[in-house]
Formats: sequence, structure tokens, C-alpha cells
Amino acid sequence: APAPTNRTPKNTNLNIVTGSSYTERKSKFVAHLARVKTVEEVEEVLRELKTDKKIASATHNIYAYRIILPNGKLIVERDDDGETGAGDKMLFLLNRMKVVNFVVVVTRWYGGIHLGADRFKIITNMAKQIIDEHPELVDKEEE
Repeated sequence: APAPTNRTPKNTNLNIVTGSSYTERKSKFVAHLARVKTVEEVEEVLRELKTDKKIASATHNIYAYRIILPNGKLIVERDDDGETGAGDKMLFLLNRMKVVNFVVVVTRWYGGIHLGADRFKIITNMAKQIIDEHPELVDKEEE
């Protein structure tokens, strides 16, 4: 597997890590993770990732985030990017892991073979793996 790459976006203090890729029946999946404190930073991460032409042209860039604002309010959001149901499954995982202040993006390039429900397992596994590999980029939710 290729070594994970770290991107330091121009004009920002955001550190985006990209995990190794996984291929299943010609569909390729890659997860990305960044610490964020605001919805604006989430948008900045997504913009930065899409400056990579390969990521911008992917079939799906599914993301989910959980952010605790300074006032203690929890902001939770996800986007399937056309992979119906995938964002909900990722969000379920994040809620269960009780992690906050980050955005996780799973990029999928469709390989022409339908994966059925297996694709959800792969997407959530990719998200869990990159979070587990980079505990310094997420915070544990206060009990």
C-alpha cells in the first residue's frame, strides 16, 4: 500500500491526513481526516481535498463531522455525495466512537462492479481505521 500522505493546505493551519487506499472489486476507497473546530474549517478541508484532481473527479466524497462549539453545542452533519445512506452509517460510527472536533472524508472511485451493502462496511471501516490511526486529530467527547 502507498504510504499515507499529509497535506498542509496553503494559507491555513489545517493538517489533512490521507490513509492508505483499499480496493474491492475495482472500486477504490481512501479516507482523509482533519481536526476542525468550525463548519467553515470543514468547508476549507473539503475545498483543499478537491484541489487534487483525482479526489475532485471521484465518484463519491462522503463525509461526516461532529464539532463541539465553544458554547458547548454539538454540531453533527454528514453528506452522502450520492452514495445514499453512507453518510448516516459513518455518522452512526462517529457517534458510537464518541469522538469530536474533526471531519472524516471517504473518497470512492466506482470500478464498475456493484458492491451492494459491502460498500457501507468498507466506508465505515475506512473511517474507523483513519481515526484509530490518528488519535491526535480527534477529541474524546466529555461524558
